[in-house]
Amino acid sequence: MDIEVDHYAVLDLPSGEEGAKLSEKDISKAYKKKALELHPDKRRDDPNAHLNFQNLKTSYEILKDEKARKLFDDLLRVKREKIRRQSQQDLKRRKMMSDLDARERAAFSPDASVLDREEEELIARKLKEEIARIRARHSKKVSTPIDPSQKEAHARANESAEGKGSSVDREKMLKVSWEKIGEDYTAQRLRDLFSEFGEVEDVVIKSSKKKGSALVVMSSKDAAKASCGKILGDLSNPLLVVPLQPLTPSPFSSAEKNGESEDPILSNLVGAGYQKFEDSVLEKMRKAAQRKK
Repeated sequence: MDIEVDHYAVLDLPSGEEGAKLSEKDISKAYKKKALELHPDKRRDDPNAHLNFQNLKTSYEILKDEKARKLFDDLLRVKREKIRRQSQQDLKRRKMMSDLDARERAAFSPDASVLDREEEELIARKLKEEIARIRARHSKKVSTPIDPSQKEAHARANESAEGKGSSVDREKMLKVSWEKIGEDYTAQRLRDLFSEFGEVEDVVIKSSKKKGSALVVMSSKDAAKASCGKILGDLSNPLLVVPLQPLTPSPFSSAEKNGESEDPILSNLVGAGYQKFEDSVLEKMRKAAQRKK
């Protein structure tokens, strides 16, 4: 009989370490059960019935014999160890192949520094395109024609600043200033505030990053004078309202020279900084008069 035959399997018994633990009684019981199944009298139509029954008896005799069974168990153990070693070797071989394949891919893959440089160049190119787009949009906004009404308002503001126009018009003008903190002021907001004291002919805003200012033209000198003492604006960012040119008669008359003020409301509104502002305005007026000569 071939030595490759698993005698435990012939008797329908578990093989390997579990089969080695079976008792002789377990083996005899399994043989009797299998003999009844493979007996030639029950398999008259099977030409291999006699051979199969003989193989069954041979396997039974080997397992029943103590020495033969031990040798057979050793043979199975050696085969199991051989299979285990082969399995481990296969695992190592597969791992080596996998590592070799990974090294080959790494050898032929692009350098990481090259990839980084390409990515940097791509981002830089896109950034340049965005900068060009933003500049083009900004240039388009700058080149947009100014509305005629705005041109007229700026022209009036320049004329007022340069000392042009009649003295009556300048007496209707107010200079408004505020700090760029809290709520900011728009031309419409200033128009709404000053319209409570009379018709507002025009509002021109001139402002910087830190300070805002505007020129407000009232319809009459009385409206300009009334608004000087009453408009404070928002409490979080109050307005400083002063006449562009001292009203006639000037609020700084002989009474002020004696330490008195004819208009206490205006004095309280302007505060300590008004004298400095007045000196600056008068100096500009004197220079404008000299240029006219």
